[in-house]
Amino acid sequence: QVHLVESGGGLVQAGGSLRLSCAASGPTFMYLVGWFRQPPGKQRDFVAVAWTGGDMRYADSVKGRFTISRDNAKNTVYLQLNSLKPDDTAVYYCAAGGRYSGSYYYPTAWGQGTQVTVSS
Repeated sequence: QVHLVESGGGLVQAGGSLRLSCAASGPTFMYLVGWFRQPPGKQRDFVAVAWTGGDMRYADSVKGRFTISRDNAKNTVYLQLNSLKPDDTAVYYCAAGGRYSGSYYYPTAWGQGTQVTVSS
């Protein structure tokens, strides 16, 4: 079972940037890795996913602002957050494994989450 640990969250002003990291440990680094987020009082929702070969998919709300990347040698996945808005405030979760279907990602492993707060 893969173990995922996020880092890099924090408080940032609107328009600013953050880079989240997710370190994976376990028997294998998953074919699929991605990110979700859960705003205050709302459900957790898909943000981005990346395949081992480099293909990526994004939620419409973050296209052009967020970039997912992965370093397979380091078993690490990143999420670069640019042009942040107050609506991006959420707990961000790393995810791995599972499948991508119908424009949505269904992982099998989750990290514990890291808080991102964007002030106006």
